[in-house]
Amino acid sequence: MIPHLSKAVVLGAGTMGAQIAAHLANAGVQVTLLDLDRETSEQGLKRAAKARPAAFTSAGRQRLVATAGFDDGLAAVSEADWVIEAIVERLEPKRELLARVEAAWRAGTIVSTNTSGIPVAQMVAGRSSEFARHFLGSHFFNPPRYLYLLELIPTPHTDPAIYARVAELAERRLGKGVVRAKDTPAFIANRIGTHNLSLAVRLMLKYELSVAEVDELTGPLIGRPRSATFRTLDLVGLDVLAQVAAHAYQSLPEDPEREAFKLPEPLTGMLERSWLGEKSGQGFYRRQNGEILALDLKTLEYRPRRGLRSAAVELARGLDDPRRRLDTLLMADEPAARFLHELLARSLCYAAGRVPEIADDIIDVDRAMRWGFGWERGPFETWDLLGVDRVKQWLKEFGLEAPPLLQEAAGQGSFYRRDGTRLAPGRGYSPAPVRQGVVTFADHRAAGRKLAGNAGASLVELGEGILGVELHGKLNILGHDIMAMLHQGVERASREFDGLVIATDAVDFSAGANLMLLLIEADEGNWPELDLMVRQFQQVITALRRSPVPVVVAPRGRALAGGCELCLAGSVVQAAAETYLGLVEVGVGLIPAGGGTTEMARRAAARLPDGVPADPLPLLRWAFETIALAKVSTSAEEARELGLLKESDRITMNADRLLLAARATARYLADQGYAPPPDAPIRVMGRKGIAATEAILYNLRTGQQISDHDLLVARRLAHVMCGGDIPEGSEVAAEYLLDLEREAFLDLLGQPKSQERMRHILKTGKPLRN
Repeated sequence: MIPHLSKAVVLGAGTMGAQIAAHLANAGVQVTLLDLDRETSEQGLKRAAKARPAAFTSAGRQRLVATAGFDDGLAAVSEADWVIEAIVERLEPKRELLARVEAAWRAGTIVSTNTSGIPVAQMVAGRSSEFARHFLGSHFFNPPRYLYLLELIPTPHTDPAIYARVAELAERRLGKGVVRAKDTPAFIANRIGTHNLSLAVRLMLKYELSVAEVDELTGPLIGRPRSATFRTLDLVGLDVLAQVAAHAYQSLPEDPEREAFKLPEPLTGMLERSWLGEKSGQGFYRRQNGEILALDLKTLEYRPRRGLRSAAVELARGLDDPRRRLDTLLMADEPAARFLHELLARSLCYAAGRVPEIADDIIDVDRAMRWGFGWERGPFETWDLLGVDRVKQWLKEFGLEAPPLLQEAAGQGSFYRRDGTRLAPGRGYSPAPVRQGVVTFADHRAAGRKLAGNAGASLVELGEGILGVELHGKLNILGHDIMAMLHQGVERASREFDGLVIATDAVDFSAGANLMLLLIEADEGNWPELDLMVRQFQQVITALRRSPVPVVVAPRGRALAGGCELCLAGSVVQAAAETYLGLVEVGVGLIPAGGGTTEMARRAAARLPDGVPADPLPLLRWAFETIALAKVSTSAEEARELGLLKESDRITMNADRLLLAARATARYLADQGYAPPPDAPIRVMGRKGIAATEAILYNLRTGQQISDHDLLVARRLAHVMCGGDIPEGSEVAAEYLLDLEREAFLDLLGQPKSQERMRHILKTGKPLRN
């Protein structure tokens, strides 16, 4: 039975408490947010509502959060399904509050603490055995909406059934990736992550590297996030690192790397000056007169950033294979290579030595670092990438003792095996635990279900009579290869399957069309080829819309421009909660020409009630502005408010469960006797609509809010959406609007200023206003 979660209480309206409450509301849970008094709770809620990035997936979700003080609000505990404590990080106040909670608590209600390292078991000392049975740690990472990791920490008293219930709720309802951590200082991610960050600072000083150089080395080059080391510390806050590190140092007298948790002198100097990072306006970096300066840790003065001058680094940047990239960096005879060599050796050794102390399963350690710190590979996955025996030799070079777990792995050559087993401490190799509800395209391919494919996409049999089109190119840029697989997929699904799912295992669904290819063809004057490319995209979109079997499009992350148009063409969209949809073509001086403009015109017309006189202008303006202002949703829920998702489209909180959910939706639609929507004509506003948009654009131009080229692009967009120079209320076929789309797109593509915008965004990643 799926556990239910309808009401929750969050104790503490500080940064974490208020944002946890917001995320519960995002999941549709009614929340009571409590603090010392109602005013404090309301202030916390207001901060969460103003947080950037946004804590709420929609402004309307804030209405699900009620506020009160502890004295008048603890009665809500008796009606809650889950109570989460998130007050100040001190043991005694937590214990005192939990005693008050128990007085209002009813059996069956989960109670958890969001502590980041205080011993969880100590909090329920003196509480009843029944209360302790329902209690555990639930360590959310900040910000809770965006960071996937949730560490669950059972105590010796926690009922396994309660733990399983919380894990299921967290995965299914809150969209979290759950790892099981032991009740040890800093748990898993902060223990390994803080050690890694502190170690990087110490080694930077040892090898006399700069802040910017270390960030260049410890970011994407080695499979870590772009924030790398010091940008991460500026985002998190040096005071937070100091608190976690000090707690670890005090609590771990026997830790072999204890000294790594002791902040070096330059960092203590920064703390004394309150140079904490973004929250204080400066930290390891500072913005001054439009320039980003980096801190010199020797002098504590800010200087222009000094990049690495290294042939090895330049070569590594061009390598896609992570093993070759690391090998290239490590083989160079320079301080940067020696820094990386020692950082990897010490950090990998430390992680291996902490199992089974902090977790019983190496998978939990790897997942914690991937989901909580944004690493591409966890420490044990990195061991296997580099070679266990090779890294073991490194330990000898630095005088490090190989931990027992490494001795077990060294005899076998890896921590993970290709047969799906992994090394369990003292138990040899055993099958990895299966995450219920989580299936990927990679799983299906490994089972031999790939039917066809090319560089950009593959056809994969998903089971239950459903075919999948997997997008797997770089950013899933829409080119000939993906178009070919989409065309083949809809044809094959129509003949051999009951439904089609279009999705990806990647972080982002699709960033749209290949701008570089469009520019090259335009520069060479290949207009017939460009016309054919746009026609083929429109034909694929039309085929998806008219497919006799249901087409479920399952976006996650960014679904922009052509990627958004793919979504608009689906029978149903099964979107991950964190999906960012937008028709953004105007940003590069173009308009949507893969059916996006046509579909928004169709949706505007469909909102007019049948048989009732109504002014269509507000609906035209809504659809026009969605495209003309290049609006991008900050969530799937906001995409629904923008009209980019329909009310019938569905949202999945956990992106890892998206593929299975999309398959289930396709199966459901097929079982219900799905039929494609009729090819009804689209009602447009014609000349009257063009005149109305012209008045809007005139005011914007005279107010210098848009440029002349913005005006040109917007006029072409209005011409298409209104159906051209025809009477108001005319009904036109979709093909007519598609022809107008294509004509406008190609005309704008030939404009020098549009080409300037395209080149600028390809070069800088930022839009150009010209």
